[in-house]
Amino acid sequence: MAINLLDFDSAGLTRFCTDMGEKPYRAKQLLRWIHQLGISDFSEMSDLAKAFREKLAALSIIRSPEVINDHVAADGTRKWLLSTGAGNAVEMVFIPEVNRGTLCISSQVGCALACSFCSTGKQGFNRNLTVAEIIGQLWWANKMLKTEKTHETSFMLENSTNGRIPHQEKNIGRAISNVVLMGMGEPLANFENVVTALGLMLDDNTYGLSRRKVTVSTSGLVPAMDRLRERCPVALAVSLHAPNDALRDQLVPINKKYPIKMLLAACERYLQAAPRDFVTFEYVMLDGVNDSIEHAHELVRLVKKIPCKLNLIPFNSFAESGYKRSSPEAIRIFRDVLLQAGLITTVRKTRGDDIDAACGQLAGQVLDKTRRVDRSITKIAG
Repeated sequence: MAINLLDFDSAGLTRFCTDMGEKPYRAKQLLRWIHQLGISDFSEMSDLAKAFREKLAALSIIRSPEVINDHVAADGTRKWLLSTGAGNAVEMVFIPEVNRGTLCISSQVGCALACSFCSTGKQGFNRNLTVAEIIGQLWWANKMLKTEKTHETSFMLENSTNGRIPHQEKNIGRAISNVVLMGMGEPLANFENVVTALGLMLDDNTYGLSRRKVTVSTSGLVPAMDRLRERCPVALAVSLHAPNDALRDQLVPINKKYPIKMLLAACERYLQAAPRDFVTFEYVMLDGVNDSIEHAHELVRLVKKIPCKLNLIPFNSFAESGYKRSSPEAIRIFRDVLLQAGLITTVRKTRGDDIDAACGQLAGQVLDKTRRVDRSITKIAG
């Protein structure tokens, strides 16, 4: 079976090359061809010896997950459904903004953590994504968006009267500046593959992203947070969603294993690796569940000593969720309590909800190995 070179970071690709009898520097050349230039045809890698290219073609491939569907929302948000084989698929979202382009990628087919307000969690869990399937999302999106940008820029130049492109139009189809692992799955439950993919994102020979431009979101796997701090301390987002254990146990079941006190201690340890950084606490706003003034004051007391930013997320509904979005007024009052306490607080702008691409709506196609859906049906029937 051919080896997918998207599975290798710098060290792995160096070993692959030396095992073939090639010099270690060949790995850097390959990384640049694959990730910076988006080339998958070895015959196009012109600075590699012909014999080496032929060996590569015989032993390996460069292949990302296949795109099944491509949808664009009214606000420009774009969602792709990507096949991961055996009837499974994951979703990836690109969010274009004036000064940046953010790619939200998945790390698992489904999710085993079963957060009650999350569409992915309702789908159950099938398997972890490989390194190639994780970095392959960035590889494919980066290549495609760059190609579209080139085509659109050429079209504008050909049709402009003075040979100039308006500043605001130059950003159309631009390359990805930020990556967030906030798609389907719990990234830290697929630790080794995610860390390898993170290394590729940061590598100067590949995408060269800043550590602060790459964010891992976790529901609170405390031991893995400590390992991430040691291995690759990128920006950290924590799905908090409740100011006390009783409520968080209901919304985020992993809290029963790693309660809030343990989680916040892990956040403080994480910041020791990068003292100038902060943790982003994500807080989904659920009508009548976690959005009262009392909850806001409780949240202030909980996090006020931790360098952090609060990101309030209006709930994005999906079928059979059982929850409703907090009213704009409730969100405003909640936000103001946090701001008045001196906490940096933002309300996330809902993007792509008309194509189910908003936070908490990603579902893909999951052949559930946990039989969660079957158990839910049995419970309801009983």
